[in-house]
Order: sequence, then C-alpha cells, then structure tokens
Amino acid sequence: MRQPDDILQRIVETKRAEVEALRRIFSGLRDRAENAPPAKNFISSLQGGDGVAIIAEIKRRSPGAGEIRTDLDPLRLGPRYETGGAAALSILTDAEYFGGSLGDLAGVGGLVKIPVLRKDFVIDESQVYEARGAGADAILLIVSILDDGRLRSLRTLAEELGMSALVEAHDGTEVERGLAAGARLLGINNRNLRTFETRIDVTLTLAAQVPPSVVLVSESGIHTPADVRSVGESGVDAVLVGESLLRQEDPGAGVTSLVGQGKAPRRSK
Repeated sequence: MRQPDDILQRIVETKRAEVEALRRIFSGLRDRAENAPPAKNFISSLQGGDGVAIIAEIKRRSPGAGEIRTDLDPLRLGPRYETGGAAALSILTDAEYFGGSLGDLAGVGGLVKIPVLRKDFVIDESQVYEARGAGADAILLIVSILDDGRLRSLRTLAEELGMSALVEAHDGTEVERGLAAGARLLGINNRNLRTFETRIDVTLTLAAQVPPSVVLVSESGIHTPADVRSVGESGVDAVLVGESLLRQEDPGAGVTSLVGQGKAPRRSK
C-alpha cells in the first residue's frame, strides 16, 4: 500500500519526467508565452472588496480525496463560479494525479473575465512559459519542493511575464523562505502535502508572520462561512476552496454562500 508521505515525492518525480519533454520544445513555449495576450492582475482581483475574496478551484480528483466530481465540466463550472462571486479561479492542470489539463485552463480562461491560476507542481522555467502560453494569469510555487534559488528565479520569471506567483507554505520556516524569495502573494496551505492532514489552525497560527503588504491566502480545509470568517479575522485576504465546493450539488451557489465575510487588518509580529 502506498504510504501518504511518498505521494509528494512521486508527483515531483513525475514532473521531472514531464519537464524533460518540455525542454525539447522550450523555444516554442517561450515564444508562445511572450506573444500571449496580457495576463489579468491576479493580486488585484483579491484586493477588490472589503471581505475575504474567494478563489474557487476546479479539479476532478486528488491523491488524498480520490474521485471528487466525475461529471466535472470545467467549461460550465468556471463561468458558474464567476457568476457566484468568485474573485479568481484555480485550475488543476496535473493529469496523472488530479485528472486535469492545460486544455481545462485555456478553455475556462477564454470564457471568464476573472483571472485564473495554474495549480500544478512547477519546478522548471519551461512550465512557467507553458502556463503563460496557455493563458494562465498566475502560477503556484510550492516552497517545500523548491530550493531558495529556484523559488526566487521562478517567481521572478512569472512576474516578468506579467503573471503573479502564489508562493505556498505550510509551516513557519517555509513562510520565512517564501518571504525571503520576494513573495508578494503568499498562500498558507492548511493541508500537509506529505500526510494530507488538514487543520485550519495552520493559517491562524502563521498569519501574523506575513507582513500586511503581502497578500495572504488560506488554502484547504475551508468549508463554511464560519471558516472564512475565522481566517478573515486573522487578516487573511482570500481563501482557496476546492473540494468542499465541488462536492455540493451547485458549486456556484456554494461560492455565493462564502462571499462577503469580513476581514480584519493583519497584525504582523
């Protein structure tokens, strides 16, 4: 039986193989990215209101949860999320573990006015160019799978291409590494990617480490308006919500139920 703490390592190994293929078409990826229409401002989309912004996620399955929504149609769900009040979208593009694709991102991005995040396990410049060429407005950078130099260089490249970089941390050391790498948008993942244990207290404990000048996102484990209100009181600017929306009969209405929760000024240490 596969041990939970092997999953992240297996995913990264899969990404290394994918990157080898991407590098063979690197110049084409770069040209497409550099000629793509301008990216939407992901960070500004999370700062537009008084309440906690909602980033609604599109994914079919995950290693921790298994199949989540077998009838998922991203082209229908993306606009429904937007109508429901989502400030931005997160779209899983990993195929092997999450059942996603860049086609999902490109298709949805062409239908909505709000920005879209490519949520994947980005470890190489080729994936950043690939994301921008497919229409991504932001990418995810996971601190735990990147060394400091690569974390900074990938963030810098994303921003040079007009995208935002959501730098994701799970503990205090990773928060400090993300900030040292120049993160302007920092996510605290309440889920441990090695064990898949999820605790909203992770955000409540770490939020004060993040300066008010950095846009802060709480990821995973958000189910109810009370959850959104709880992290909002700790100074969180946005929440990223996936599984709890996708398991509802009407995920768009689920977004609407979470919109409008207030947020307090963040008091950093």
